[in-house]
Amino acid sequence: MLKHIFSVLLCGALFAVPALAQIYKTTDADGNVVFTDQPPAGGSSAETVELPQTNTTPPPPVVAPVERTAPAQPQEPAPIKVSINSPADETTIPMGGGIFEVVAAPSPGLESGQRLQLFMDDEPQGPPQTSNRWKLENVLRGPHDLMVRILGSGGNVLASSESVRVYVLRPGI
Repeated sequence: MLKHIFSVLLCGALFAVPALAQIYKTTDADGNVVFTDQPPAGGSSAETVELPQTNTTPPPPVVAPVERTAPAQPQEPAPIKVSINSPADETTIPMGGGIFEVVAAPSPGLESGQRLQLFMDDEPQGPPQTSNRWKLENVLRGPHDLMVRILGSGGNVLASSESVRVYVLRPGI
């Protein structure tokens, strides 16, 4: 064991010696400047070079490793819903040509390829659309049931709203 410690200390001392070596600067016969770690032979004049202290920097601080959390479990998608915000159920549309607007609220919102379809008395009102507003005109007098459906890209029904009943007043002939 002592033999190993002595070997380690001897190696450390040998590697430290070059760090303490002197640098000499001489000029040869052709006028070239030569730097060497050996003193010039033959007694020619040599200038010793004083080197500046080597720049050092302390090591960076030790940072505790960041704990990794388990990846988030995929959440189930929110259920697709749709409701009619306007008009409210049992609303009476006053005289004036049977004109009113229907506003639907899809939740969580339409995805690519999805469309909304308005039904009045189980009849589609125009083609499916991405807008959530419909302006209805010349609706006949009497009660009407409104419903909105969310249709998938293949036309399949993804969600249906609760039915909303409106009463339209119009002058009779």
